[in-house]
Amino acid sequence: MTQAPTLPPADRREPGEVFSAGFTLFADVLLVGVLTSVACLPVVTAPAAFAAASATLRRAAEDGTPVGAGGYLGQLRAHLTPGSLVGGLAVPLLVVALLVDSALIRGSLPGAGLMAPALVLLTLGLAVVALRTTALPAPHRLSPREGLLRSVAAPRGTLLLAAAVVLAALLAWSIPVLIPLLPGPLAFAATVVDMRGTGEGRAD
Repeated sequence: MTQAPTLPPADRREPGEVFSAGFTLFADVLLVGVLTSVACLPVVTAPAAFAAASATLRRAAEDGTPVGAGGYLGQLRAHLTPGSLVGGLAVPLLVVALLVDSALIRGSLPGAGLMAPALVLLTLGLAVVALRTTALPAPHRLSPREGLLRSVAAPRGTLLLAAAVVLAALLAWSIPVLIPLLPGPLAFAATVVDMRGTGEGRAD
């Protein structure tokens, strides 16, 4: 009598895999994306919203904690600090500065041809560092300095995040209806890059 093969446990991870096989990745990322979009509506809460998204996905990867609205809201309350709100104030100011610079570049100013790609690269770099910052766990939670250091120290992860930002921008431009879902994949990408960079979530 032939013995049936033993199936691997549902939470078993393959080498190099961050999230377990039983993790309902697609649905979780979509849910986190919608919750993050809603939490970002006041604008100043954007850093805390993305940090809560990253923390929620990190807990799901490390402890198998189910992703849900209650867990996300708990993380959001924990990340809503005076420091995160001050950082959120920088978001509209930065957007205004970039719009002004873009308007000046479109004019007939000397050096506009060189400044245009420089402005694009600067915007992309700021977006990547911001994502790395929101994906940081304690004790470096929402530390721009640590986010910048990790971005420089891990160029491969930085390039992957830059590609994710470019793809998200293209999707937002071509299919605007997807905009409320995009924060989820961006937070997921930042979380995976950070976890792999620090050795978390790897199989023994």
